[in-house]
Amino acid sequence: MFADTQPISAEIGVEISGVDGRSLTDPRAAERCRELIDEYGVVVFRETGIDDADLVTLSRMLGEVVVPRMGGQEDHPEVSAISLDPTKTVLAAYNQGTFHWHIDGATDEIPQKGTLLTALEVSDEGGDTEFANTYASYEALSDRDKAEFENLRVVHSFATAQRLANPDPTDEQEAAWATVPDREHPLVWTRRNGRKSLLIGATASHVVGRPEEKGRRLIGRLLAWSTQPRFSLRHHWRPGDLVLWDNTGMLHRAVPYAPTSPRLMHRTTLAGEEAVA
Repeated sequence: MFADTQPISAEIGVEISGVDGRSLTDPRAAERCRELIDEYGVVVFRETGIDDADLVTLSRMLGEVVVPRMGGQEDHPEVSAISLDPTKTVLAAYNQGTFHWHIDGATDEIPQKGTLLTALEVSDEGGDTEFANTYASYEALSDRDKAEFENLRVVHSFATAQRLANPDPTDEQEAAWATVPDREHPLVWTRRNGRKSLLIGATASHVVGRPEEKGRRLIGRLLAWSTQPRFSLRHHWRPGDLVLWDNTGMLHRAVPYAPTSPRLMHRTTLAGEEAVA
């Protein structure tokens, strides 16, 4: 379906060139996207120039599209703007939290299935997006580690993630963060098909039943393990790029960029289909 398709590494990512955004609204293209996401985790389309209407059409062919409670575009409410500029999005204050490794919806019972992100404007410095494959990092663990981690559970907290970006919050910020309930998940997410990944990232607060400091050291160790070059990639954006990824098994983060940067992304999110178990 896509002629110029190149795997990025053995563990993560595939890059595709020469595809126009409009062609991605073909059901055959969407089916091939689904296959590539399952195989590679992250699918990079270079300079497609896809517009919001076609982005929404493609997203709907891949799954149920989430309509955000706030921040959606007027003409296409499914599309969120990602920027640090408060004139471009009401969520600008929260987007510095994306500078740390995370999955979207980690405090939900059913995290989002996937994400589609396209670049309208890019940053001169910083602003790349990094991804890490937590299916592959789990599989590479020793049998001893797998046995130790199988029954561990971790509490995920929105406030924990936000404090990484803002370690000295106001009372109003603390109150806003507290409106998002904490969620307890297994450390190892086992899918219905038997596939397993590590469920970690910026929201991971502590390990249930372990001393807090010991649990944090384990979370930090697994994050460092999962984000080593072997399991990760760094995408340098060009205007018009489109990236799709499996949110449930790929950590991601934005490389920090200045609040004055013109960087502007448009994003759609696919609703989750499988509860964490």
